[in-house]
Amino acid sequence: MALEEHVYITGHQHPDTDATAAAIAYSFFKRTQGIPAVPCRLGDLNSETKYLLERFHFDEPMLLTDARKSLSEIKIDGPLCTGPETSVFDTLKLMQDTDQPYIGIVDEEKHLLGMVSKSDLVNVGLGDTALGIDLLRQTSVKGIAETISGKVIYDDKKVHINGKVSIIAITQSKLANYDITDRIVICGDDADAQKELIQKGAGLLVIVWAKSIDKEVIALARKKHCPIIVSGHGSMNTSRYLYFAPPVKLVMNTKLITFNEKELAEDVKKKIQQYRYRAFPVVDDENHLVGYVSHTHLMNYKNKKIILVDHNEFSQSVRAIEKAQLLEVLDHHRINDFATNQPVTFRNEIVGSTATIISKIFRENQIPLPANLAGLLLGAVLSDTLMFQSPTTTPVDKTEANILAALADLDIYEFGREMFNASANVKNKSIQELINTDIKFFDIHSYKTMISQVIVPEISAFEGREDEIQMELDKFTGKKELDCCVLALTGIMDNGSVFYVSGDKGKWAAEAFPNKPKEKRSLQEGVVSRKKQILPMVTEAIGKYA
Repeated sequence: MALEEHVYITGHQHPDTDATAAAIAYSFFKRTQGIPAVPCRLGDLNSETKYLLERFHFDEPMLLTDARKSLSEIKIDGPLCTGPETSVFDTLKLMQDTDQPYIGIVDEEKHLLGMVSKSDLVNVGLGDTALGIDLLRQTSVKGIAETISGKVIYDDKKVHINGKVSIIAITQSKLANYDITDRIVICGDDADAQKELIQKGAGLLVIVWAKSIDKEVIALARKKHCPIIVSGHGSMNTSRYLYFAPPVKLVMNTKLITFNEKELAEDVKKKIQQYRYRAFPVVDDENHLVGYVSHTHLMNYKNKKIILVDHNEFSQSVRAIEKAQLLEVLDHHRINDFATNQPVTFRNEIVGSTATIISKIFRENQIPLPANLAGLLLGAVLSDTLMFQSPTTTPVDKTEANILAALADLDIYEFGREMFNASANVKNKSIQELINTDIKFFDIHSYKTMISQVIVPEISAFEGREDEIQMELDKFTGKKELDCCVLALTGIMDNGSVFYVSGDKGKWAAEAFPNKPKEKRSLQEGVVSRKKQILPMVTEAIGKYA
């Protein structure tokens, strides 16, 4: 299995353009340093981000669902296997050659049928005689011949073998004292003795030290339905190997404890502690064998290596982020619930976009930015600063934007208008889709709060949908069990936002956005930044009553 230790770079839940572009660009930067970085996302992308990815020819980042590793992401043993018709002898040899004490039994399409261990197979030859008899009774003539390196001289569809084995030594009484009916009989090259054995009802004749078989012997064997094999070994080794001729399907264990490759390693580790088996087969969704996991594999594994961009709050990050190997954080937001067990590189700057920080990193390290990546980063800067109208905008953002625009050969304002217009088609979207476009959750004075922001060229695009918006926001708030839910409709051309609130504590938050006389939802002029304006205003309003 390909187990190169990747570093996963991800933005926050409900990814926006800045988070996505930052993940893609910083992954590119890390790869220039020889680090196998992979850009990730934690949810569906909005229309603006999709537009920019398509325009600049980038694939959507992979969806990251958990910071913990699944079995497919840790080192386990390979899928050594064999078919159900393979002899016990050949199966043992394969296990010895590969130094693996267990092996899976699979069909032609690699579906797992069963499993055997070396001790299971050794017991075939050293265990109870009754077991060997029962197994040989079900073994084909061809299988026996292959195991003893023999040649089938004659086979018969009406073969009658009871699984018992006799080695014939001719004495003064000749064969009078032998009961060989339906038995596998090992004998020498004496043709008269061979004919007598067949006449007495032998089920299978295994002849040693013979170069040829008399035609009369073969004719009698055909008449009595007694197959004949010429062994490639002497009497002793023939008798030894004979008991390992049964197909492995007859001894495999079919009551298996298996694990799916998608299961989390930490969950599997807990489950296998109650068992004393050496290893457990791992399968995919179609029950194909993909490998084996043991206690040893689960002792020292570590969870994913992750770098966070455009966020630092664990509540906004990937599931189980607290269990990850967190390496770095690049962000421009407040620092809230961040804590780690080990030191990490933490870069937090007071700028309007994470893309601004990453643009600087490229120049600081003298790494050239490809034109399409510069264009993607420029789109992220303009998106997060709302074309420099957001109060979070700094001179650094504008400087970096100009540099990125030059590298991408783009006019900032023409490109910005094009980007917002292309991504602002809200008429054909449901309110539920819009609410989920860009949301962030916060714990404000112990109240579970969500702030959703929908950015459009003009707020008039929502004219006539006010009641629908409020109804859907109320449903969303109830479904998420929120104490307070705030929806900001932000218009670039309006340079302001209109607010909707819901939840038991929504009336508190509403006080942050007072309406003008005779207006139900007034435009809050100049209020466009969730981080620097909306969140502090909501926090202050709720704090009056908390």
